[in-house]
Amino acid sequence: MTPELRIGLVDSGHAPAQGALVDAGRRFYLLEQGAAEDVLIDDPLGHGTAVLEAIQHCAPAARFYVAQVFDRRGITSALQIAAAIDWLVAQQVRVINLSLGLRQDRSLLREACAAATARGVLLCASSPAQGEGVYPANYPEVVRVTGDARCDAHQWTWLDSPQADFAACVRGAYAGQSGASLGCATLTGHIARFLGTRRDASNGEIIQWLQDNAHYRGRERRTQA
Repeated sequence: MTPELRIGLVDSGHAPAQGALVDAGRRFYLLEQGAAEDVLIDDPLGHGTAVLEAIQHCAPAARFYVAQVFDRRGITSALQIAAAIDWLVAQQVRVINLSLGLRQDRSLLREACAAATARGVLLCASSPAQGEGVYPANYPEVVRVTGDARCDAHQWTWLDSPQADFAACVRGAYAGQSGASLGCATLTGHIARFLGTRRDASNGEIIQWLQDNAHYRGRERRTQA
């Protein structure tokens, strides 16, 4: 029997209507003495809801494990994200989607990402199309993903640029969300679909497959009228 494909999300949660797709979830929040965890609450932002929908659209058979790290203000911390990654690794997820970014490097986040990768987990994190990079996308073991308006729902781009490794579709009726967050989620969905038929593929083989099957290569080159 083929084991189920487990996809981890570090985000703002999920909508009640998506509950049947989620096998487990935890909420990570801050106390004065550090991070604490509890049961999930309904997605207060809609962001995680849109991310899960985008992944599930590409990979309907995937099962989700949701780590909720954003509060109602849309704020999170490296401590919460690191705790969320550690929990998802313990749930034996194959891929973790991180449609988020922090401006500053933090050792505990860097170590959590390195530990996850050492366990064979693939990390995909959103990266802005312009400007300074963010974390965890800036860590070398993390796949950096942004959005590309050229792509339709079945396409992605191998950018291989200072900003990102790959880019994917940002269009769709996903709770008003757009940009690098959805690009990252869509690429995670493509990866999950691939793993549905190649469950034994290594992280290196996944990256090679993404490169070989990219519809576009390089950044969009705009010409002046």
